[in-house]
Amino acid sequence: MSITVNGNATRTLIRPGGEDDLDELTRIYNHYVTGTPVTFDTEPFTPEQRRGWLTSHPAHGPHRLLVAEEDGALLGYATSSPFRPKAAYATSVETSVYLAPEHVGRGVGGLLYQALFTALADEDVHQALAGVTVPNEASERLHRRFGFQPCGVHREVGRKFGRFWDVAWFQRPVGR
Repeated sequence: MSITVNGNATRTLIRPGGEDDLDELTRIYNHYVTGTPVTFDTEPFTPEQRRGWLTSHPAHGPHRLLVAEEDGALLGYATSSPFRPKAAYATSVETSVYLAPEHVGRGVGGLLYQALFTALADEDVHQALAGVTVPNEASERLHRRFGFQPCGVHREVGRKFGRFWDVAWFQRPVGR
């Protein structure tokens, strides 16, 4: 897969994330924990604290972790995770994309989602859902571009940085 930045085409590898990525995955996520309302985690993680999250996203199956890499640098990642823990929700996943702050706006999120939904098409996944802390126009645009439709807003459900935040929910069908 390739992307074009300032007229220059670059080669970006999309692959399953693994143990060797854990430090950089943690760094990327902690950027959003400490500096944005995008996630409602409020304290940064150590790589060891994130290991369980990493291992819950194998290379195959409905709960994936895909990373974008270019010249050995991790640009970001996309996941599909369990939507809720009850058995009847097993065919629904919650998806997300997190980009290294220095690589935002290059089209990497779109490459990751394209690869994620291609991988999920052969899995027993019926619906994908995504929660977007609002406002976040870039995330809303990305989700709409991939066929997500708004399905509701949970008002003031998260408190971070001394204020309450709404979460807009988006949904799209997946699968065969």
